[in-house]
Amino acid sequence: MTHRHTSCPAGRWPQRSLHALRAGVALWLIGAASLASAVEEKPLWEVGLGVATVSFPAYRGSDQNHTFVLPAPYFVYRGEFLKADRQGLRAQLFETDRLELTFSGALSPPASSEKIRARSGMPDLDANFELGPQIDLTLWRSTDRARQVQLLLPLRAAFTLESRPKSIGWVLHPKLNLDITDVQGLPGWNLGLQAGPLFGDRRQHSYFYGVNSAFATPQRPAYQAPGGYAGMQYLAGVSKRYAGHWVGAFLRYDHLGGARFENSPLVRTRNYLAAGVAVTWILGESTTRVMFDE
Repeated sequence: MTHRHTSCPAGRWPQRSLHALRAGVALWLIGAASLASAVEEKPLWEVGLGVATVSFPAYRGSDQNHTFVLPAPYFVYRGEFLKADRQGLRAQLFETDRLELTFSGALSPPASSEKIRARSGMPDLDANFELGPQIDLTLWRSTDRARQVQLLLPLRAAFTLESRPKSIGWVLHPKLNLDITDVQGLPGWNLGLQAGPLFGDRRQHSYFYGVNSAFATPQRPAYQAPGGYAGMQYLAGVSKRYAGHWVGAFLRYDHLGGARFENSPLVRTRNYLAAGVAVTWILGESTTRVMFDE
C-alpha cells in the first residue's frame, strides 16, 4: 500500500499547524498506497488538482481532532531514477524483481501549542523532515501482478526544518503491505491494506512526548520519554482512476498501548481513528510513454 503509496494527490496533506500538512501528507500516502496496477504503458508524468477532506488528531496520542478541507495537488513522475508515485517522492537506488532499495523522505509543518490543550504553555513544535533509505521486499505476487504482498522497511533520520536544523532522532516503521488491483465485483477500484509497528529513539519520543521540568504543572508532570516501541498502525485505502479524474479514501487506526512513552502526560488517548477522502482532476500529462509497474 504508507504514514507508510500509481496516481496520487501529492502533498506527508496524519499544524500552521502540524495537523494540516500531516493530515494532507497522510491522505496522499495512504490513499495513493491503495493504487496497485500491472505493468503497462503510462505517461512519463501527470499533473492535476483537486480537493480533500481529512480528519486527524493533533498528534499521535492527542485527544483533539481537527478536520480540514484542503487543496489536493496531483503529481506523478515515472522516471528511471526519480519517481513520484504510490510511495511518495523517492529516488530509486536499486531494484530487482523482488527487492527494491529507495531513498525517500517526509515532511511535517510547525505546530502551535496554543491550539493543543495538553501542550498549553509549552514550546511550539518546529517543522521537521525525515530522510532515509527504504527496502521493499515482495513476499508474494500473482502471475498477473494484480495482487501482491510486500514487506516495507523504511528507516529515516528526523531533523527540524530551520536555518540551523537540529537532529530529533530516527524513526523505523516496518509494515506488511497488501495491494489489490480491480477488486472483485468493483472493476477499476483498488484496495490497499497496511499494518505494522513503529519505533523511535529517545530523541524522537522526547521531542513529541517529553515534558521539561520548566513546563511541568500539577496536571502535567515532568516526563522523560524513552526510545523503543511506539505503537501499532493500521491503514486501509481505496481508490479509482477515471479518464479525467482520481478519487480515493482512507481509514487509519493507531493503537499506542504498550508504547514506551504511553505514560507521558501528553498522551491523552491510546486509540484513535483518522480518515479522509479526495477527488483530483487530471489537468495534463506527457506525450512520452513509459512501461511502468506501480
